[in-house]
Amino acid sequence: MTVDARTAARRPIHWAVGGALVVATALVPSAESAAAEQKSEVALRYACPLPSGTEEVDVVVSAVLPTTARTGEEIRPEKVSVEVGLPATSLTRFRDLDAATLAATARLTVRNAVGDTAADASWQELTAEPVPLPEPGEGEGGLTLAATGEVPTVAFGTPGRATLTPAELALSLSSRTADGEPTTPPGLDVSCEPVPGQESELAAVEIRGDEDPASPAPTPGGSDPAPEPTPGRPAEGLPPSARDRIDDLTEKRLDALEDDPGSCPIEIPPEWVMTTAETYAAGYANAAKLNGAAALGPAFMKVVLNKRYINDSCASTVDVSSEVNFDYQGKRQLPPTKATFLSYGFMPTTATMTLEQVGPPAAIHTHTVTNTPTYPEETTVTAQLVMRLSDVEVNGVPLDVGPDCRTERPFEQVLRGYGQSYPPAGYLVAYGGTLTGYAHIPPFTDCGADEDLDPIFTAAISSTGKKADNYAKMTQAPLCVATNPEGPDCPPRKPKPEK
Repeated sequence: MTVDARTAARRPIHWAVGGALVVATALVPSAESAAAEQKSEVALRYACPLPSGTEEVDVVVSAVLPTTARTGEEIRPEKVSVEVGLPATSLTRFRDLDAATLAATARLTVRNAVGDTAADASWQELTAEPVPLPEPGEGEGGLTLAATGEVPTVAFGTPGRATLTPAELALSLSSRTADGEPTTPPGLDVSCEPVPGQESELAAVEIRGDEDPASPAPTPGGSDPAPEPTPGRPAEGLPPSARDRIDDLTEKRLDALEDDPGSCPIEIPPEWVMTTAETYAAGYANAAKLNGAAALGPAFMKVVLNKRYINDSCASTVDVSSEVNFDYQGKRQLPPTKATFLSYGFMPTTATMTLEQVGPPAAIHTHTVTNTPTYPEETTVTAQLVMRLSDVEVNGVPLDVGPDCRTERPFEQVLRGYGQSYPPAGYLVAYGGTLTGYAHIPPFTDCGADEDLDPIFTAAISSTGKKADNYAKMTQAPLCVATNPEGPDCPPRKPKPEK
């Protein structure tokens, strides 16, 4: 039994990281670099739309990075900090809410570039601890929030001078009273843009070719090095150092299997495999009552991969949790889309429909079975959305629905995809493919500037509640992974939607 348990515990873990989310094969750092480190820092000004108006905010971004690296070597920025200095005028809103402290979560977009190739990485979940709000007149009255945390790695496949440059900054500010309770409302989301005309480069890393460690380019007259394998393809397995680290973790559980079979599940530390990616999705949503379909997207998506990764050797399964946010002009929504339907079967109605993402990031859960050669897997994507309607015309006549015509509550959109890893087929998170599902559309509220139009839109669009009668079909493009900005799927492509 001991031999069988060890075999079962080890085999799935090797293949699962390439199977359940195949991009993970590129995400675990290889051998530690012996290159000298540099403490890099850049002070920038950002324009932020705050309740007091658009204000320029001082931001200092810092990180520790190697000065040199080889092509394909994983580089992980260490000791990352994003310090945001909020002016006194921006704090009035929080004082009016009787807030005593202010905290923040920051998401910084960083442009990774070498030569003419560039890709954006998202430094997410950088957390600033609560800071007491200064009293009015206390010093200059502003405060500084220092957001820190782990960020994804990056690898460059071409020799040369690689740069990391901060771009857009998103802040989720949260305020609490002196009793530690959230204020009402509890926070504020702000999307900031760098003020033009600044020198915004954070750091530069010299990328060396593999043939000559001292030279950034191949030796003249010599043969070109073999091309880097594309990270994330299933048959490649894991980098050797990753296999060793996961083997070591697995070995610690093996002896417990005989006495406690429940100890089979092994959770891989997220810092080994977590990274960010970008992609697009496009498709159609059917409205059963209107006997029509509305185009969705192409919607830009920012993905955080492998936030939780659990291998259960006893059950021969791997479960991976990731998350995604839509992004349209800095807002968490899909692009607005114009749709025309026949309301009540005969009246042509045209409206602009906007789907806004609310609540936490959309959850991606992938369940893989590892005791069959093909490694079949099921992926479920769950998002909370609000539908808004604007620019409505009925039979060519404008209908004033007001500025806030929307569903009265968020609704859950669940999409599912099915595929296999060996050979790759169907839907896989890294490769993309087709996701389908249904949603219940709630009643509408606040529709109509001069009259109550809620019953009309509720009757025409909302679900009956007896069945999920609004079908959606989305096609996702392959992921552009931040650790491989020069890969074949970067920059991300816009897919062709399927009906």
